[in-house]
Amino acid sequence: MKKNFLFVLILSSGFLLQAQEDTIKNWQVKQNISINFAQSYFSNWSAGGENTLATSGKYTLTADYIKGKHKWANWVSLALGYSIIGENKAMKTDDKIEFISTYGYKLAKSWYATMVLTYKSQFAKGYDYKVDSTIYVSKFMAPATIDIGPGFEYTPDEHFLMNISPASMRWIIVNDERLADAGAFGLDPAELDTNGVVIQHAKKVKTMFGAKMLMTYKYELFKNVNLGTKLELYSDYLDNPQNIDVNWQVGLLLKVNSWLNVNITSELKYDDDVIFHDNNGIPIGPRAQFNENMMLGIGINF
Repeated sequence: MKKNFLFVLILSSGFLLQAQEDTIKNWQVKQNISINFAQSYFSNWSAGGENTLATSGKYTLTADYIKGKHKWANWVSLALGYSIIGENKAMKTDDKIEFISTYGYKLAKSWYATMVLTYKSQFAKGYDYKVDSTIYVSKFMAPATIDIGPGFEYTPDEHFLMNISPASMRWIIVNDERLADAGAFGLDPAELDTNGVVIQHAKKVKTMFGAKMLMTYKYELFKNVNLGTKLELYSDYLDNPQNIDVNWQVGLLLKVNSWLNVNITSELKYDDDVIFHDNNGIPIGPRAQFNENMMLGIGINF
């Protein structure tokens, strides 16, 4: 547990050594680090209650290169958070590794021909605490998603961006034999004999080919109140193209002063290939997935 919290602090503070804005040779680099906390304590409290402690670290990097008609935009978002309730073990509340890299060649005002690479995964093992808190259901590179494809980008102003790729490759990686054999995250499960013994282990990579759309929007709603949102849609030409994968992230940042802020984030996902099970292990089909976090913390921009 202590190692997990130490890692959160290292994740958040380790980049301080190199955090700066660099515009040398057509590069512009911006970074944000936030360390968030929540805590409650009860002693002989007649109304009852549980001691709680929660912490999370977030790091965001944008590194953009622009020269003539060429641009190369990079975005990295990292997050890891845990909470402890009473005497229970630490539970993961946030975990994200996300990277988007876009090369663009300007065709006309606001229009670029692009090649986009994206990567998503997580740092630590994740558990379904309602079902079994001892058996992990995810870990680093299980799953991981890699997309790459050519397309066109429309950027009319500094607030809005839309990229459409009509021919995007996608790889779903589940680098864990147990999870892959179970058919987790849309993989084809292992082949079993009549006694349930594995005859052929599952492949750990699923290849997809389809169309992808990425939209981002950021805006200062009021003074010190900033909204940012990112929507990704993906349709697999090879398997039920009418069933579109959705990933929609929304973030609201409320600045109290130059270093203290409130972060509210949410993420809505739907993947038709991800099958959920009830408490008895019976498949119940795909489901909309949603998470939300609100934390008070220290935020520093560079």
